[in-house]
Amino acid sequence: METHANVYSNEDITVTYEPRLCIHAERCAKELSDVFRTSVIPWVKLDGAESERIINQIKKCPSKALKYCRNTKKQAS
Repeated sequence: METHANVYSNEDITVTYEPRLCIHAERCAKELSDVFRTSVIPWVKLDGAESERIINQIKKCPSKALKYCRNTKKQAS
């Protein structure tokens, strides 16, 4: 069975989604629907809100199916 990566990035953060962990509480979509959209693909649109708002919403995920990490900034040499 083919699986597709559920990885979404912007300049600041990378968000991952693990569907096997998700309990479909839909808290993400109800509270930040400009980013977490259940009716379109891709369902995560990181330019729908500021990265800090997205991080705060991910921290509320009851199943921990959504995770994030901060991207490291490349320094000019």
